[in-house]
Amino acid sequence: MSSDQQRPEYRLMAELEACFDRLLEHTEALVAAWQASGAPAWSFDHDTPDTDWLRHALLDVWYQDGQDGRATRSHVGLVAADDTVVDAVERVNGSKQAFAALLAEIRDEVPSLIPEIKAILPLRHPGLHDHLRGTGLARLHLKQCWRAIPLAEAPVARVRMAWYASGRSIKRLTVREAEQKLLALDSDAPHVRIQLRQLAGIPDSEPLAQVQRQAPLMRANLFYREPLEDGRSRRAMNIALPLFVPSPDGRLPDHNLPPAHPPVTRTRARRRDERLEDSAFLPSLRVYRYR
Repeated sequence: MSSDQQRPEYRLMAELEACFDRLLEHTEALVAAWQASGAPAWSFDHDTPDTDWLRHALLDVWYQDGQDGRATRSHVGLVAADDTVVDAVERVNGSKQAFAALLAEIRDEVPSLIPEIKAILPLRHPGLHDHLRGTGLARLHLKQCWRAIPLAEAPVARVRMAWYASGRSIKRLTVREAEQKLLALDSDAPHVRIQLRQLAGIPDSEPLAQVQRQAPLMRANLFYREPLEDGRSRRAMNIALPLFVPSPDGRLPDHNLPPAHPPVTRTRARRRDERLEDSAFLPSLRVYRYR
């Protein structure tokens, strides 16, 4: 083996290529298993969900022109699954976990490989490469590669779906951390200088909150046919990909038809204990003060 091939980046790239191959292989096997089962499916945005629909949903791992790198596309649906299909879903999710873990290692050790990964991996599969060239999709969307396929733990009697449009993630920041983030923008810009002065006017010990609004997503409430061993009879989960439900009788659970689009305005009541101020304290960073 040459000295170049022994370098960490070559080893990690080779491992990731093999992991990507297994991910695609297991996904194709899942689609084939579901087709062989003859079980039904329902799709939120496709009138006749079939194997082509399922394959597209599970292999939609590409950036589209102008797509925000933080955003992912959703393919909401329900798929009845026998034992063979359930096993196939678990294999796909296992390969996705391995892919995500290896990517995390690469980001830590050789982050410069990430752009190459997005461009090179599809070339290993001629069918995918032809698809890329034909649709103008240029590179992999890594997050869409490793997001797990939702799978119910047990047979489900009914599913109730609804848009969740009020989600947000909140990260606590110190005054010092906020200052460093502002300085990293452009300390000479007038709007940054204004925010630096505002920040200098509060105590160093005051905690701040950086808020990231989340895109609307579909949430499913699952009601099991029988309580689970731990006594639970229901579960709520987000479904960005088709939800596979174990189905001994080969039927889909009863389900509702959610609205075609998420609500324009907030539908949930504002929590009485909401502790953040209404207006951003540092707009450039989406940072808020606590009340």
